[in-house]
Amino acid sequence: MPALVAQENDLWQAIKQISQSTSDLDYIEQLTPIMKDPRYNNQIIQAFDAFSNDREQEIERICNANHQEFVSSVNSLLQVRQGTVDMTNEILDLNAEIQGSIDKLAEQKRALVDSRGVRQNLNEADEALNACLEVLRLANQVYDLLKEKNYYAALRSLDELQTIHLRGISRYKIAEWIDKNVPTVREQIRDAVKADLSTWLFRIRESAQFLGEFSFYYTEVRRTRNQGRVESDPRFSKSKLNSALELVADETDEFDVLNNEESGIETDFTPLFEAMHIYDTLGKREQFKTEYANDRKDQSRLLVERRGLNLLDEECGDLSSLLESIAGFSIIEKATMSKTVSLRLQADVDELWEYMCKEAIGLITKALPTVDNDELLLNIKSRIALFMLTMEKWGYSVSRMNDLLLLLFDKYSDLLKTRFSEDFQEIVATDDYMPMPINNIEEYDKVVILSWYTPDKEREELTFPCVLPFSQMYPSCCISIRNFLNQIYLFSDDYFQSTSTIDETLRTSLDKLLCEKVCQTLVERLSSQYPGQIVQILTNLTFFESTCSELETLLYEARSAPSLTSLHPVPLNATEKFRSAKKQASDRIFELVNSKIDDLIGIAEYDWMAREPKTEPSEYMLELTRYLSNIMSSVLLELPTEIKEFIYFDALSHASAAVLNLPLSTKRISPAAVKTLATDTRYLCSFVEGLGNPILMENLDELSQTVTLMGTDNSDEFFDVAQRNRKYGKVDSMKGAMLLELVELGRQVVAQSSAKPEKERFGTLGSRFGLGR
Repeated sequence: MPALVAQENDLWQAIKQISQSTSDLDYIEQLTPIMKDPRYNNQIIQAFDAFSNDREQEIERICNANHQEFVSSVNSLLQVRQGTVDMTNEILDLNAEIQGSIDKLAEQKRALVDSRGVRQNLNEADEALNACLEVLRLANQVYDLLKEKNYYAALRSLDELQTIHLRGISRYKIAEWIDKNVPTVREQIRDAVKADLSTWLFRIRESAQFLGEFSFYYTEVRRTRNQGRVESDPRFSKSKLNSALELVADETDEFDVLNNEESGIETDFTPLFEAMHIYDTLGKREQFKTEYANDRKDQSRLLVERRGLNLLDEECGDLSSLLESIAGFSIIEKATMSKTVSLRLQADVDELWEYMCKEAIGLITKALPTVDNDELLLNIKSRIALFMLTMEKWGYSVSRMNDLLLLLFDKYSDLLKTRFSEDFQEIVATDDYMPMPINNIEEYDKVVILSWYTPDKEREELTFPCVLPFSQMYPSCCISIRNFLNQIYLFSDDYFQSTSTIDETLRTSLDKLLCEKVCQTLVERLSSQYPGQIVQILTNLTFFESTCSELETLLYEARSAPSLTSLHPVPLNATEKFRSAKKQASDRIFELVNSKIDDLIGIAEYDWMAREPKTEPSEYMLELTRYLSNIMSSVLLELPTEIKEFIYFDALSHASAAVLNLPLSTKRISPAAVKTLATDTRYLCSFVEGLGNPILMENLDELSQTVTLMGTDNSDEFFDVAQRNRKYGKVDSMKGAMLLELVELGRQVVAQSSAKPEKERFGTLGSRFGLGR
């Protein structure tokens, strides 16, 4: 109510001021806002009515005082009133117009407000659309980077899109859709990286064999360089490949097997590094390690898991392919481990290496029985040794492969023994067992160099053609022995560590070959009936015995393991075998010579009761001495002097005993027969004396003394111990007594035939010897 009173007062004052103003426009602007408001229409009219009444009262008061003036004032007032009414009407009209304008203005304002809202919505929609378009552009950019294989940039753009740009449009559906697809895009990036990595893994698996082949080539280069270094400087004599000294000597060599322009090898690890980086960014490093390890394990299986291995190729192509692939694969593993951090553990790499080695050894072992050629086996061993040298340089353990080398060596030595056994058998079987003829100095030098023959004469003193004491088999066997030694030691190279095995195998194998294939075969041929062949076998056995002694020293000097050497040569059982065989050969010669002597003496035709003695040696004695002379000058000529003299000594002993047994086989002997026997004995003694060896004469002492005893007229000396020891010390007492009795019986028979009573003479002889009956 106070507010209303205040407003009425204000209207009253305004109307009053309007009435006093000289201009109607002075305060019209102040009334216009009030007039526009419908609430104040009645108040304005009331105010004007009040003002009119007040003015009338004032006029009436003035008129009462000044009537005329009042009348005129009334007229004026009426005019004013009429003007007021007109003005009121105008005001009402104006008010109506203003009200219409206000309604129109309100509609326009509402339209303006609506248009401003639409415009605001349009601006917001435009901003939202631009933001969404930017997000879509970034999302498309991620896919573009993915297509360009720029995976890390794609991943960074995806993170930026998710962490920054999606927040600005988080209230829109598209943000939710894109946000839900971010993990899918990350998986797409991971899959793309994995696909590239798989392609890289396939590529390095395909190139692994070439990488291994090139690494083998580089190992051969190093080996050649090291051999040249050893030849030029003795200080490097103990510098084997991969030894500390060799590695120091080659430390300036900057050869890179993984990246070499000359060979065209370029191993790019970028896909692996990128994959690691992407997986690290995705927080899946452990998953990547596991997947990579599984992939490499699968690849290793593909390298070694095959149905079989062909070892019969002379070039060892199949084996080389297998070993080169394993080498290349393992080199990549080592390079990966050195170029990355904790991606490949040493245990994982070693596990794959051991697995591949085990499978490779299994394949080789399975195919090994098909190999029956020692040269091919040597090539196989060389490839394996080259593989071991190469991988040892890369820090891999090759101890498992050492067992394979030992297996190969056992197979190799067996093949060599078989081959050389056949060679020895053929040499011994095809020999002519005749002294070996030499036509010129070149042949002579070759025999001397290749065999262990020490000539009796100087080289300058020889005249050609000449004959060597042994037969062709001896130098041929010596050549085979040397070849066998060289072939065995060919297995030992820069890497083979089991040298003691080689030494022992060489000793036992060579010993077995000499004993079974040479000595035993020669012993079996001693059954021959030809003394010349037996003599030649004996000569060969003598040289083989000497060769065995040389071999014992040679094997001692050639031993590769110092810890196994001793102060004495390596013993060979063959030495004793040949020595024993020599004894058998000598005995066989004695047997044949004595058999021939027995045959010759067996044809002796003594007339033990002859009346007249023969003045010429008997035919058998002539044949006997001729035979002894022939074997001395021909058959036994090439034998060593000591053996020859021993055989001759035994032959003469046997001949002497055989001749001595002749008179013991009869019942009586005439004095003429004794003289004939004495003639033959003197001839034999003369023959032996002509040989110029006093020792040989001792063999005939018993025969000479016995024949002398048979022809003596004083037989009593034989029964006198002192006289017998002096004159007949070599005569057997029993044989001497028997022969004296036979001679006496023969004398009696001869005397009886000359008219002397035999009975008388027999009684006298019987009483002398105690043979009364």
